[in-house]
Amino acid sequence: MNDKSQLMRGTIEGCILKIINIKTTYGYEIVEQLEQYGFTEIKEGTIYPLLLRLEKKNLITSEFRPSPLGPSRKYYSLTKEGYLTLNYFIKNWNEISHSVNTILSIGGQINEK
Repeated sequence: MNDKSQLMRGTIEGCILKIINIKTTYGYEIVEQLEQYGFTEIKEGTIYPLLLRLEKKNLITSEFRPSPLGPSRKYYSLTKEGYLTLNYFIKNWNEISHSVNTILSIGGQINEK
């Protein structure tokens, strides 16, 4: 399994919910935040379909607000369901990452087959 995107699929949605939970924000700003935290391969073209899916699941809402630099921007906020989903994601992530880190810390070398 060398496909990094498989590992990131479920993870990125939880990260987007966390970013939106911190403050109401728009798509490009979400991309910038993700890049700042190391998700350098995530681009706008990837984020907008995810935002649409999160909105259809009623995890986020959106509204257009004026922008000082041009056309209005679509700002995203977490819904109550989104907040609950974020908390569930954090709980699951902590459990899974703890288990994976425990296994990866086992001594010995990796054997090639």
